[in-house]
Amino acid sequence: MADITQSPMAPRALWSRIDKVFLTGIVIVVVLAIFDRPAVGPSLTEMLDSFWGTLPFILFAVAAIAVMKATGSERLLDGAFTGRETRMIVLGALVGGLSPFCSCQVIPFVAALLAAGAPLSAVMAFWLASPLMDPAMFSITAGGIGFDFAIGKTVAAVALGVFGGLTVKLMAATPVFADPLRAQPNIGGCCGAKKLTLNWRFWQESDRRRIFGDAAWSNLFFLGKWLLFAYLLQALLIRYVPADLIARVIGGDGIGPVLLAALVGAPAYLNGYAAVPLIGGLIEQGMNPGAGMAFMIAGGVSSIPAAVAVWALVKPRVFAAYLGLAITGAVLAGLAWGAFV
Repeated sequence: MADITQSPMAPRALWSRIDKVFLTGIVIVVVLAIFDRPAVGPSLTEMLDSFWGTLPFILFAVAAIAVMKATGSERLLDGAFTGRETRMIVLGALVGGLSPFCSCQVIPFVAALLAAGAPLSAVMAFWLASPLMDPAMFSITAGGIGFDFAIGKTVAAVALGVFGGLTVKLMAATPVFADPLRAQPNIGGCCGAKKLTLNWRFWQESDRRRIFGDAAWSNLFFLGKWLLFAYLLQALLIRYVPADLIARVIGGDGIGPVLLAALVGAPAYLNGYAAVPLIGGLIEQGMNPGAGMAFMIAGGVSSIPAAVAVWALVKPRVFAAYLGLAITGAVLAGLAWGAFV
């Protein structure tokens, strides 16, 4: 007689299927209900109001990413890494600052560039700019902090890429950048799908329509969960953290708050999209705008997905240089933005 009983799902397998962002949000709400029940309703209402205000920007970002995936327009970036080295550095920074590459796509893309003989300086320019800005990030930043801040961060991303690329070019003969690659770099990635040929009329092909739908849904889910989580944290931040405390710690003028924000942003950064509402809330509470820019720049480049993309391909000394360039560029960007504002 056949055994029709089903064995229970292993705890490890069950845990792996649980979305950790949603779980963390639920835990926060439960803890809030235990210790301050009257705050639950207003906090959730503020979270949803903030999310609703950002929703048009989210939908625009989702549509932009899906169109780029379905049309194969990423192929327009292939010609950026040819020609003279300085030209490649500038174009690498522009491509990195404007392209929709996710961090796992960067690994095989950069591995192919290095294998084809692209100079490390141009690749470093791309690496530094890539995690900081893309069409989705621009849209979310404009909606969450302001259009001026989004423009400023875009300029800072490209400038950081150029700064890093030129620095590597000038120091190419030093021991830091000699023989930079690991012996057998890991070039796998979760986004290793073959790039499509360019076709702007993607709706005429069933495969491209499927790619559009998959990309739209996956990015809507990704952005939605992270922004809901971030807006919940923002509501709690505004409720429980005194504005005068933030103003005293990172609200002053000069290099101190900017340097502190860059150093804190490097290890504390969770997700670029989630950081937008948090920094927006901190600026409203009195944070130095330059410190906010420094936090966003340093944190974006040193976030786990971006850092892993670099660590997977280069030796530790090059990775350390990558982080050093990121923090230095973040401080300079913060000071420049603070002076501008």
